[in-house]
Amino acid sequence: MTVADSSALPPASTQTVTRLADYRPPLYRLPSVSLTFWLDRQKTTVEARIRLERDEAVYRPGESLLLHGGKLALESLTLEGEPLMEGRDYRLVPDGLELLNPPVAGELVSRVSIDPSANLELEGLYASGDMLCTQCEAEGFRKITYWLDRPDLLSVYTVKLIASAADYPVLLANGNCIEHGTMPGGQHFAVWHDPFPKPAYLFAVVAGQLVKTADRFTTRSGRTVDLEIWTRAADAAKTGHAMMSLKHSMAWDEQVFGLEYDLDIYMIVAVGDFNMGAMENKGLNVFNTKYVLADPQTATDLDYQGIEAVIAHEYFHNWTGNRVTCRDWFQLSLKEGLTVFRDQQFSADMNSAAVQRIGNVRGLRAVQFPEDAGPTAHPVRPDSYVEINNFYTATVYNKGAEVVRMYHTLLGADGFRRGMDLYFQRHDGQAVTCDDFRAAMADANGVDLSQFGRWYSQAGTPVVRVTDQYDTETKTYTLTMTQSCPPTPGQPVKEPFLIPIAMGLLSADGQTLPTQLTGEATAQAGTRVLRLSDVRQSFTFVNVAEAPIPSLLRGFSAPVKLERAWTDAELATLAAHDSDAFARWEAGQTVLTRVLLADADPASIGPARTDLPETVANLVAATLAPFTGETVGAGADPAFAALCLALPGEAYLAELVPVVYPDRLHAARNALRTAIGRRYADDLLKIIARFTDTGPFQPTAEAAGRRALRNTALDLLVAGGNSAAIALAADQAKAAGNMTDRLAALTALVDTDHPERSAILEAFQADFAEDALVLDKWFTVQALSRRADTLAQVTALLGHPAYDAKNPNKVRALVGSFTTGNRAQFHALDGSGYGFLADQVIATDGFNGKLAARLVAPLAPWKKMDPARQGLMRAELDRIRKTPGLSKDVTEIVEKALAA
Repeated sequence: MTVADSSALPPASTQTVTRLADYRPPLYRLPSVSLTFWLDRQKTTVEARIRLERDEAVYRPGESLLLHGGKLALESLTLEGEPLMEGRDYRLVPDGLELLNPPVAGELVSRVSIDPSANLELEGLYASGDMLCTQCEAEGFRKITYWLDRPDLLSVYTVKLIASAADYPVLLANGNCIEHGTMPGGQHFAVWHDPFPKPAYLFAVVAGQLVKTADRFTTRSGRTVDLEIWTRAADAAKTGHAMMSLKHSMAWDEQVFGLEYDLDIYMIVAVGDFNMGAMENKGLNVFNTKYVLADPQTATDLDYQGIEAVIAHEYFHNWTGNRVTCRDWFQLSLKEGLTVFRDQQFSADMNSAAVQRIGNVRGLRAVQFPEDAGPTAHPVRPDSYVEINNFYTATVYNKGAEVVRMYHTLLGADGFRRGMDLYFQRHDGQAVTCDDFRAAMADANGVDLSQFGRWYSQAGTPVVRVTDQYDTETKTYTLTMTQSCPPTPGQPVKEPFLIPIAMGLLSADGQTLPTQLTGEATAQAGTRVLRLSDVRQSFTFVNVAEAPIPSLLRGFSAPVKLERAWTDAELATLAAHDSDAFARWEAGQTVLTRVLLADADPASIGPARTDLPETVANLVAATLAPFTGETVGAGADPAFAALCLALPGEAYLAELVPVVYPDRLHAARNALRTAIGRRYADDLLKIIARFTDTGPFQPTAEAAGRRALRNTALDLLVAGGNSAAIALAADQAKAAGNMTDRLAALTALVDTDHPERSAILEAFQADFAEDALVLDKWFTVQALSRRADTLAQVTALLGHPAYDAKNPNKVRALVGSFTTGNRAQFHALDGSGYGFLADQVIATDGFNGKLAARLVAPLAPWKKMDPARQGLMRAELDRIRKTPGLSKDVTEIVEKALAA
């Protein structure tokens, strides 16, 4: 799917904690189930015929059997054809239905009814417009029928769907359709069978008035697979990019990992109301419309890239998640971290590998690093949880992907492939653990990876500090590295990690120097990987002709914070000459970060900067130079240049200071943007002229790169107050031929007091009044405005006719964008932003606790803020905690934050 340690809970908490240490296999196997749905918006009836088989190796005499269930109305229950009596044979309990005298084996038949229209949690079976659909990960299937709802219980499903042919002409479920037909009274039916045993979280049903975009894919073994993307009729024309992305994903997985699709049909359904990004249900993926629909007038380059990545992610889950699944939810990163790594590798091959990698790292630092440093920090494989949905986090997904990437770095591409092959050979059709994956990697390559297991069990971001010394007499160069990891909730002391440090050496004039460690017979050219495994470790290189400049953590080879006292001259050399694109970008970001942190230092007194330090001026000049001459410099990459011109984000900067003053960080960053825009106005205007598209929109990496650099230049010019650029932004926001350029101009313009600002915003809204996804962009642009009146505007937009507080996309677009992306306004010193968020969390929790739990996160790191803001944030957390009937989703997050 695309999206805590109990020791951090206050002692008085009465929440039920699930612990990894308490894992026990299921008492019963449920090898097969036949489900019949009589689908209706207000009352859907579900009959489940379940084959029960007791596992005598697990069962203890006298034990009852709990079948999970929630919000179900039980209509009948029989065992082997005999009705069961409540109180004697079973009892209904808060978590489900308990069989008091379960048989050794037998067929249990239950009939329940549910109300999809009242299901505002969007988990289980629910209504989205005139469609019915399901979301079962992590524990939604128990809201459909009584079941052992756990990922290590794999069953073969046969599903019969019965519904009004007029209301629900399309009936979809997992697997292959084996029968369909008409019935009396305007009803019709479809029977679907999935031959692959799966856990309940991969179950899916969709019914509605949908149309399909169809295509085919021929596998490497010659099988033909039908591909279908189902949408509402009005959206069908926007599925072309999604279909192309799916076919590219299928071909890539065959080529890179030898993995072929296994069913006769692969279906995607676009749904407007969805808590997550997408879901990998076997053969029937349910997607948020955001990650399916695109055309040049309504989708940006980032949307196109996001669709490509998420389509790939869910397809790749067919093997890493479906064919081999998780034993328990503590192993969530087994499927999600691995599959994120796979979709990142795919995107790197489809686009610019350097730009893709930098984007991955920027996201990790902006979201996961703060998570690792905050009160909800948890390992990639948690030890316990109260609500599993709270662990669909950047740590499990993005840090989990970095852990998988480290296997790839340590073992090499061929070694990683050997490990993957052995993993599937051993575990196809099984529910397994992160340790099983690590064992496959180790055994396939004949290496000991036991220490590497600490990446799964220890929370926090390791810090690697580097010192170095060059001996002119012996021509040796020694790097000394120390590693540490700060305490996190429940883990005050950490053991050393195995950390791969990809590195190289450069001369003073930027030439690559060979690397030869003591004891090696020959030198290595280019990048090599050092293995840091001790708290303190030294690496000595011999035959080094001159004092080198170390290039460290190339490609961001480990999710760590690396500290070394590079000089300005060294950083300039790395930024200009390093053979590794990430290292070049990182050197430039280090220059910018130093200036920003110095300017934002509370100890410094003085007006905001109006000039540019020479280190920054030289960096910007070097970045712009290839694009401002008569021709573009050979090998120059506009997308990479755009990233180099983007200043470090405020969330990342906040992680680098002991106490956060959000207004000072914001002011320092704005002042530097303004200074760059003013000093390099002529060059930036040349770039705009050079990269103005005149032909039809192309969603290629090359074209997207040109647009990215052009719009970055426009943003800097507007920030610098350039009147010509502001007028250009206004014209572009009104008349651009594609959404990328139109939205970029609107984003720049919305920060200004341009006289047409309001009219342009109104025109944008009018042009796309019927397009929900574009209106989400409209809400977001306004929520991110740097103007002082933004909160008032956001509050007013809550009442806009197009805003729906029960639709997760709308809530994320407006409320989520303001509270996570507009740090200066959210952290206003009067506490108004905190009060606004608390109000939204409380209101949302009344019907969707999972969405509310994601909203509350910006209040959690209250202890790191300056003293004035600490009390304000804590007070709002306390107000949320005291709300009657608060969901366990929100309660877990809030209590951990308050206990920090």
